[in-house]
Amino acid sequence: MTETGIAITGGYVVPVEGSPIDGGTVLLDDGRITAVEGPGFAVPDGYRVADATGKWVLPGFIDAHAHVGVHEEAEGWAGNDTNEMTRPVTADVRALDAINPADMGFSDAIMGGVLSVNVNPGSGNPIGGQTVALKCWGRTVEQMLLREPAGLKSALGENPKRVYGERKETPSTRLGVAAVIRGAFVDALNYEAKLKNLSNERPVVERDLKLEALLRVLHGEIPWRQHCHRADDIATAMRIAREFGYRLVIDHGTEAHLLADQIAEAGIPVVIGPLFTSRAKVELRNRSMANPGRLAEAGVEISLTTDHPVVPIHFLVHQATLAVKEGLDRDMALRALTIHPARVIGCADRIGSLETGKDADVVIWSGDPLDVMSRAEVAYSSGREIYRYDYETRSGVFAEP
Repeated sequence: MTETGIAITGGYVVPVEGSPIDGGTVLLDDGRITAVEGPGFAVPDGYRVADATGKWVLPGFIDAHAHVGVHEEAEGWAGNDTNEMTRPVTADVRALDAINPADMGFSDAIMGGVLSVNVNPGSGNPIGGQTVALKCWGRTVEQMLLREPAGLKSALGENPKRVYGERKETPSTRLGVAAVIRGAFVDALNYEAKLKNLSNERPVVERDLKLEALLRVLHGEIPWRQHCHRADDIATAMRIAREFGYRLVIDHGTEAHLLADQIAEAGIPVVIGPLFTSRAKVELRNRSMANPGRLAEAGVEISLTTDHPVVPIHFLVHQATLAVKEGLDRDMALRALTIHPARVIGCADRIGSLETGKDADVVIWSGDPLDVMSRAEVAYSSGREIYRYDYETRSGVFAEP
């Protein structure tokens, strides 16, 4: 045991992968979870005890689709680095390179029990760039890093059509957007063929960072993160994925319930949301708090997203609460905040559940997190206490990164 060992005792422990434990103990040591035990467990000598009696203990929540750090809070245009809308295919850009760890959104996330996030580029381009999975606490991006890249962002539907259509440039239609995506994948395959067929006459092929990123998708190293709302756009996303054989994740999925049986059969996860929005455009006319439950009932693996800053990231859990109110199974709602998004971003071996060997990313809640009156009281990231709510000042106190 190290000097930093912490024993969270007496709480209602929800490991997510496994049954809840009333009066359980979670041991944190050297940045990892070293034990998850039931009542009567004797805490080894040397551990600092954190009494969670009467409280709930859960893994940190995860938002698998947000723009924290690249679309900064309270910074206006100067803090918005979400879209590189200078060309339709920007597979070479990386969200990693635009993240400001000092963005207030990261602090908000922690106050809402969200300890990890997947940061996506925006949806202005047919192919927007590489995503990155981060912890929400750290002084530099390197300190926060979980996985990079964690996916490649693409968009169908209104956004790229509008952006380039207003300029009278390709693509200005849905069929044009699909053609741009297909063409990019064909270019990547042609690039790979050249690399495999070097000769004395052609000993070198000039590197192309866009095509290298696309090949990571085609090789199955990272998923294709497909922004799409309408059912017909979702069908297009599935069609192109079948053609090129890559792993597809549907982001937003406003009308995914209309194709739920097909999505479930194909084993495609849906990151659904944001749910706290008006129907501001045609694509959102079928937005409903009941849709997560409809998808889950059909066998689709869902995660919930705020699309921060579209919905403030600390409201992630409240979206789950209202989805439960409209029919989503409550245990499935907690999975949609934890282990499911962990799988989407390729980090389920480290986060998303309370299991021995995983990162010690743990939150102590005042009560059931799906009760809107509950709050995240204490948060640990990699076994270090990073946040504690102060009831006297009614504010959160953060550790220095």
